[in-house]
Amino acid sequence: MNVSLPPKMQTYDNWLSEAIKQLKAAGIDSAKLDAELILSHTIRQPRTYLHAHGDKELDARRHNIANARLDLRLDHTPIAYIIGHKEFYGRRFITTPATLIPRPESETILTILRDIIPANLSLLPTQLHLVDVGTGTGCLGITAKLEWPELDVTLIDIDQHALNIAKQNANQLHADVQCIKSNLLHGLTIPIDILIANLPYVDRSWDVSPDTNAEPEIALYADEHGLALIHRLIEQAAVLLPPGRHMLLESDIRQHDAIIHFAQSNGFAHVQTAGLITHFTRKA
Repeated sequence: MNVSLPPKMQTYDNWLSEAIKQLKAAGIDSAKLDAELILSHTIRQPRTYLHAHGDKELDARRHNIANARLDLRLDHTPIAYIIGHKEFYGRRFITTPATLIPRPESETILTILRDIIPANLSLLPTQLHLVDVGTGTGCLGITAKLEWPELDVTLIDIDQHALNIAKQNANQLHADVQCIKSNLLHGLTIPIDILIANLPYVDRSWDVSPDTNAEPEIALYADEHGLALIHRLIEQAAVLLPPGRHMLLESDIRQHDAIIHFAQSNGFAHVQTAGLITHFTRKA
């Protein structure tokens, strides 16, 4: 008589070892980190818990969930979409396939704001107004509001799905910001003292990673060698920004010279370039 026995349970260490091996074979450089994130998210414990309890066994339900998430990662679904969030500037932001995944390179904008905001707060008689265009998850504008509560912050995106995620992030992080659906600055009547933007700037001829291909095209690609939306925003900002106000744009390093030239021809002075960010002020 044959007796069907249940499969042997895997320990955390066993599952991680096999997952890391599969991820490496799939060409994923962050194999160890991704495996740990998947498992820690599945068992709802921090990654440090895995290191201290490696001999603990996965129950059947969580084993199946972890394997399903691993399959998604092996198919190059970004880890932020699998676990539903991404850390940015020390805070957790909800992230879905409707939004671009927050990147650490964008944090340079916050570094520049640390120089801009204190200097401008004392100069203006009224509240300082910051507008985040193409906000996506809202990570930039929301972080600015939380770091400098005295700011008046408006988040703008053309995509309602992305704007809904930004609203969720603002609510869960208790950030008092306005959210507006708009095509860049078209029709905007609110004052702007600081304009920040991480717009789509990828040219379709560029090579991108399989993970990037999983992100929304509307948040990635732009015409005119990736510069179409940036150029349009600069033209709008030239009309709406008063003299001395600031504009911070994220783009690829290969595009910086062209952006600087275009901004200068539209009445902006180039202040600095830091990482992927170009910083301009409106000329008098």
